[in-house]
Amino acid sequence: MRILILGGDGYLGWPTAMYLARRGHEVAVMDNYFRRRACTELNCEPLMPVPNLHHRAELWQAVSGDRIQVLIGDICDYQFLSRVFREFGPDTVVHYAEQPSAPYSMMSREAAIFTLTNNLVSTCNLIHAVAEFVPDCHIVKLGTMGVYGTPNIDIEEGYLEVEHKGRRHKFLYPKAPGSLYHLTKAQDGDMLYFYCRMWDIRVTDLNQGPVYGVQTDESAQEDRLAPIFNYDDIFGTVLNRFIVQAVAGFPLTVYGNGGQTRGYLNIKDTMACIELALLNPPEAGKYRVLNQFVETFTVSELAERVQAAGRELGLPVRVKSIPNPRREAEAHYYNPANTSLLSMGLKPHYLTTEVLVGMLDNVREYQEAINSAHIMPDIKWN
Repeated sequence: MRILILGGDGYLGWPTAMYLARRGHEVAVMDNYFRRRACTELNCEPLMPVPNLHHRAELWQAVSGDRIQVLIGDICDYQFLSRVFREFGPDTVVHYAEQPSAPYSMMSREAAIFTLTNNLVSTCNLIHAVAEFVPDCHIVKLGTMGVYGTPNIDIEEGYLEVEHKGRRHKFLYPKAPGSLYHLTKAQDGDMLYFYCRMWDIRVTDLNQGPVYGVQTDESAQEDRLAPIFNYDDIFGTVLNRFIVQAVAGFPLTVYGNGGQTRGYLNIKDTMACIELALLNPPEAGKYRVLNQFVETFTVSELAERVQAAGRELGLPVRVKSIPNPRREAEAHYYNPANTSLLSMGLKPHYLTTEVLVGMLDNVREYQEAINSAHIMPDIKWN
C-alpha cells in the first residue's frame, strides 16, 4: 500500500513508518516537529538524542535498504496537505498528528486552545483531503481508551446497544473524557463518525491504552532509530516514567492510592495493531472502533512489577504515593472489551519481568543523561 503517516516523527509515528516500510509498503511521513519544539520550550528533552526526520530516514535506508519519504509541514495548513495528497495519493492514512498529551492540554489556557485547535482542525482537514483527492482512502486514527472514562458498566468496542421503552438502538458508547486532550479525541471521533455517514468515507478509530517500550525490532540494530522516549510528566507515559525513576534512584511516583486501572500495551503491539487495521479495512461509510490494549493494571500493580524487575538487577526501587495532581477516580470498576484485534490475529507481547528488565537495561545505558528535574510532576488539573 501507499501509506501516509501524519505525525511521523513521534513516539509511535516513526516506529510505525519503519515497521510498515520493512513489510514492503511505500511509506511517507509528515510532521511539523511540534513535539520537539514543545520539549525544548518546556525543558523536558527526551532521554536519548534523536536525529531529525531526514537523518532518521537516511539511517533507516542505510540499515534496511527501505526508503521512507519525509515531508515537513503542518496538517492544519490545508494547502500543504492538499499538495501532499495530490502528489502521494495514499491508499491509507495513519493519523498520529494530534497533540498527544493530557497534562499538556491542562497546563494553561494557551495549551488548551492549541490542543483544541490542532486536534480538531487537523482531523477536519484530513477528512476533506480524503474526500477531495482519494475518497476510497482508509483513515486510521489513533484514539484513546481515555474517551470512555471509568464507567460502572463494561466498556464495549465503540458502540453500545440500548433498550429503551421496548425499542432497541445502537449508539456510540457514551464518552466521559478526563482531560481536554481526551475530550478532543472524543470530539474528533464524533466528527469522523459524522462524515462516515455523510460522505461514505471509511475510518478505523483505534482507542489505544497507554503504551510502553524503549525499542522496537526495527530500532534495536541502531540506537539513533529509537522512538522519542520521554520520561517527564508531560509527554512520558506512566510505565516509561517508572522505568526511568527506578534507574535514577527516585521513588516511583504513584498518584494517590494507585487504584487507577487502564489497559496497556507494548509499543511492538501498537505496530502490529496498525498493520492489522490496514490489512482489514472497513467498508465505505463505516466508522469502526477497535479497543487497542493487551492487559489491564492498576498504577500500583505497575509500580510493584517495576520494583520486582529492579530487584533482578540489584536496584533498590522504592514506591511513593504522592498527592494526585489530576481529577480522576482512584478506585473504580474497569472491564473493557478488546476482542477484535485478537480475532484479527494479534499475538500480544505481555508485560513480563523479562520485558521490564530489558527496559531497565536500555535506560541504564543513558543513565547519565537523566535530568532529575523531569522526575516529579508539577502540572495540576485544577
